[in-house]
Parts: sequence; C-alpha cells; structure tokens
Amino acid sequence: MTQRPLDRLIRPQTIAVFGGREARRVIEQCDRMGFVGEIWPVHPTLDAVLGRRCYRSVGELPTAPDAAFVGVNRMLTIDIVRALSDRGAGGAVCYASGFSEAVAELADGEDLQRSLVEAAGPMPIVGPNCYGLINGLDGALLWPDQHGMVRVERGVAILTQSSNIAINLSMQKRGLPISYLMTAGNQAQTGLSDLALAVLEDPRVTAIGLHIEGFGNVQTLQKLAMRARELRKPVVALKVGKSEQAQRAAVSHTASLAGSDAVADAVLARLGIGRVATLPELIETLKLLHVTGPLASSAISSMSCSGGEASLLADAATGRAVDFRALKSEQLPALRRSLGEMVALSNPLDYHTFVWGDLSRQTEAFAAMFEGDYALNLIVLDFPRDDRCDGADWMTTIAAVAAAVKRTGAHAGILATLPENMPETIAMQLIGDGIAPFCGISETIAAAEVASRIGTAWRARPPLPLLDIPSAAGDIETLSEAAAKAELSAAGLTIPQGATASNPNDAADQAQRLGFPVALKALGVEHKSEMGAVALNLWDVQAVRSAAERMASVASGYLVERMIERPIAELIVGAVRDPALGLALTVGAGGILVELLEDSIILALPVTKEDVLEAISRLKVRKLIEGYRGGAKSDLGIVADAVVSAAEYVVKNAARLEELDINPLMVLPENRGVVAADALIRRRR
Repeated sequence: MTQRPLDRLIRPQTIAVFGGREARRVIEQCDRMGFVGEIWPVHPTLDAVLGRRCYRSVGELPTAPDAAFVGVNRMLTIDIVRALSDRGAGGAVCYASGFSEAVAELADGEDLQRSLVEAAGPMPIVGPNCYGLINGLDGALLWPDQHGMVRVERGVAILTQSSNIAINLSMQKRGLPISYLMTAGNQAQTGLSDLALAVLEDPRVTAIGLHIEGFGNVQTLQKLAMRARELRKPVVALKVGKSEQAQRAAVSHTASLAGSDAVADAVLARLGIGRVATLPELIETLKLLHVTGPLASSAISSMSCSGGEASLLADAATGRAVDFRALKSEQLPALRRSLGEMVALSNPLDYHTFVWGDLSRQTEAFAAMFEGDYALNLIVLDFPRDDRCDGADWMTTIAAVAAAVKRTGAHAGILATLPENMPETIAMQLIGDGIAPFCGISETIAAAEVASRIGTAWRARPPLPLLDIPSAAGDIETLSEAAAKAELSAAGLTIPQGATASNPNDAADQAQRLGFPVALKALGVEHKSEMGAVALNLWDVQAVRSAAERMASVASGYLVERMIERPIAELIVGAVRDPALGLALTVGAGGILVELLEDSIILALPVTKEDVLEAISRLKVRKLIEGYRGGAKSDLGIVADAVVSAAEYVVKNAARLEELDINPLMVLPENRGVVAADALIRRRR
C-alpha cells in the first residue's frame, strides 16, 4: 500500500503513551491483543511501566513514534502534541476533554481546541475527547479501556464520534468481524471521513460503518463515497439527530418539509451510502456487506419450517424496498420433488418439517430455491439452547445450506428470529462458510434493503459532485412575490400574466387591462391566506377595488394576475439551506396537499432531468399528472423541465440564496405547461 498521512497512526510499529492510569491501560490492551511492536511509556517520575522503560519526555524517546496516546490533562495535552509534531511523530490520540465540547462549562474550550490544532501542525491528531482506536488486524491499540474485540484477518471498520457507542459495539456477540474500531471525538482536525478514507485503503477491510452525529466536512464524505465505489467497499451510516427544523421553518412549506434529517437522507442516498436507523441494523447490514457485498437486486427469498415465521418475514417486508418475488416455474418441479405434495410452494416458503434432519432432501430443496436468481436467500433457523437441548439437526440444516450455496453460487443467510438464538460460535462458522448469520427479522430485512440500494447506486452512473457553495455574508431579505416571480421567469419558469399596483384604484385599472377574471394579492405579506391577503376569481373592477381596500392595512402594494385555468395537479418545488449540508431541493405535492399527503422528496443538488423524473415517479401526486382514473393528464417530462429550471436557479444563486418556495406549481392539462402560481425567495443582500 502507498504510504498515506494517517497510515503510521492507524497501523503503528512504535507507540508512545503519556499519562498514568489510562496510559497503563493502553499498554495492557496492546499486550492482550498481541501487539508485536515497541511501546514507550512517557512519565515524569516513573522508571518503568509493565516491564517497559519509562522515558521522561518526547525528546528522550529513541525516535519519533508512529503513534501516541496522550492521556494527560488538556493543558499538558497541547504541549505534548506540539513536541510530538516537532519530533516528526506519525500522529496522536488526544484523550482529554474540556475543549470545544465543554463551551457551556469552560469559556476557554474553543480557544484551547484551536491551540491544540495549531500545536499539531501537519501531524494528524484524533479527538480530543475520545478513546482512540483499535486495530484488530495488527493488534495495535490506542485505547484506554476494556473492549470486546479479537484479532481478525479481515473485517469491517466501524467509526463513531462516541467512545461509549464504540465500546458497546465492540461487545457485540453477533459474529461481526471488526477490523478497525475508531472514535473521532470532537473531530478538531481529523474527522470520521478522514479516518474512514485511511482504513478503506487497507485490503483487509471489507466495508465501512459510520455512526454520525455531525457531518463535519461533507466534501471529505463525498470523497469517501467515491473511493469506496472505486474499491467496491460499501459504506453504511447510522445518522442520528432527527431534529426539528430551525426557526425559518415557519416561513415556508419547503423549510418545514426539508428538515435536516431529510436533507441528510438525500445526501447519503446521492453518495450511495446506505442508511440504517439503529445499532442492531448497522451490525446486521455490515455482516451482510462483509459476506456478500452490495446485492444485485431487491429480490429475496425465504424458507422456514413454520408458517408463522413465513408470515413474519412477509409482514416485515411491508413498506421496505425488498421483493419476495414469486417462484419461477422452473423451480417448482425440484421443490415439489424434495418437499412432497403437502407443501404449498410460495415465497416466503414454509417447508414444514418433512425434510427436517434429512441432509440430502434439505440440500435439494434449498438448492432449488437458490436457483431462482434471488439476490439473497434466507433460511429461518433459531438455534436451541446448548445447555438444555441437542442441536444436531440444526447443524444438519447448516450443512445443507452450505452445500446448496456451493452448488449454486447463490448468496444465502441463516436468520435467527431472536438474537439470542444465534450463538456467536455458529455465526462465526457461517461467515467462514460464506453464509451471512442474521439476528432479528426486521434488522435482516433492513439489511437486505440497504445492501440492495447500494448495489443500485453503484450500477448507476457516478453522481454529480455535491453543490459546495457556502452562504455569503449579509442580512437576509425577502423579495416581494412580484420580484420573486420576475427572477423565476428570467430563469425559464412560466408565471401568470400580471402587474403590480400601488393602491386600490391602480389595482382595479391593472385588472381591467389584464382582463378578467383576476387574482389579487397583497405584497409584503408572507402568509397571505392566513392574513386575508389574497382574493381569487375577481370578475370586475369593483370586486378588485373592494378586495384591495380590505387588504390595505397589511399591503405594501398589490400584485394583480390573470387567473390560471384549473390545474390537474399542484406541486411544491423549493430549496432551503441546511446549516451543515447547504442547499437541497424539495419536490412534492403542493397546495393544501402539502399537509394532507406529506408527499415530498428531497434531492441533493445539482440535479439532472433524470434525477427529477425518478423522484417525481415516486410521488403519490404522479397519478394525477398522468391522468388519474381517466382524467385530464399532462406529461412528466414537461413537469421535470420546470423543476430542473428551478433547481438551476438555486445552483446559480447558491451563494446568496437562503430559501426558495414555489407553491403551488400548477400543472395544466393536455401539456399546456406548468405555471408558478406563488413564489417566495429569501436571500442575502
């Protein structure tokens, strides 16, 4: 492997440890894992630690260490890091807390963190406020506590900001082989994605799992996703923090729909990074990816000797993007021959107990199912307690699955419905045989869905680079509806024929010039309907004048527009700036359906027309556009063109734009176009 900046830190030959109790524990853990390199304790008063000579300072060390664990207070940490950097060390883990995470308690926390980064200079540092890392491939640890890992020859890497989450994951008994376990703490200098990029290059790493609290540098995450795709090593993330949208959510529907979690979902999907919801899902998905890699499709099969289990599998797939596809006709003769006449052939399949304990017939039945071209074949099998029961017949089933896998080359997994019914020793044996050991029905279905989506993303063209234009400085201004529509018209969107007016008489004159019926709107009002600042279907001059007089107390002016013909569908299209991830596009059912249907999709920017068409095809409102129950229809391509024009406006104005809300975007019948009936733009001055 080519030497990279973090290589010495994560795969060290020499380790220096600084501090008392925590440093001693690092040495203990390295010894337990069989680290064969040199360990150099550094302490101002001790002569030896665990049989190793103790040095007084960085300057006394035999040479610059590859890695250092700095387990001293926050002030001393900065001095030691500076000395290590000056000496040419490969990197350091900073254990101490009291930096930026403690701003509320310690006023100097952020200043100290900046000083720490400055002291490190070009030397990589992990943390502060973290436990560090465990290299289970080489037995090298910068880790001051117990853990549950063992040495492995290959496995997945797991990275998290939380040291306690890392400890918990290390204690799993589900058979997941973990090659690296890393914590990033405050990510003062080196983030999760930086660490993941480093371990990704290790040929012994099969997949990456991320537990993300904050995204940090999104461009590094994008780089990670692209490199993972090149190396065919999938990445799956557990992104926490489904927080409510910021205060600006009250301004528009776009803002309320595009909460930070929805934007995170869009970004991860764009990058081809799988997303899970829980730690058990993370473990089960990583096991599947370790054994099979991304799946070739969403088609899966299931066999069990219980109808109850078959029903549970089928129910768990409801709402998930997995497909218990029907059996192929060519599978039926072999299944019937091996299972007999009393078994109903279906998927999921209850094979009863007629072949239980019969290696030959089970192998025939499993192989017949596996030949159905499913991306993943599940065998439901809960193992008995080994302290009270005889599990010989269960081992026969394992042998039959292994034989069927060998015969067909298909991907298979053995699924225990209860996690405690999958013994760790069995799980490890299955992985060795190329069979995924699963714990829990819902977690297994989630894993299959995620692995399938990663496979789909990898088969598609590489995604466009994410929009990376930070917000400009300056106060935020809200354009009038007239000004907003003028900008959108210049960007290629169709707007209603209209004119502005300064007073009720002027509004009446403009209406007569435009031709009736018209709509009248008060300018300078954000929530027009709630404020009585909009009037529709006005058919004469007096109606316009009277409506304008009623709005006079809230209006800074008026917008008069020709009424738009009745649309077949109303959409919402907009963009809002997420504090961490920037601008993202929202497309969904608009008008009053925004609240009723909750039918919207968030897309990372920029987008192509193909991206927009695929998104619209997933909306419920698509049925209206295509002519629901024989009704009038339009063309999805025309709608997509309008959405792309809005997206291009957002990208072009990304430095200043804070929010765009087009609601409703009216889809007219018989391909007569798409009209932006209302618009809001907020931007930096």
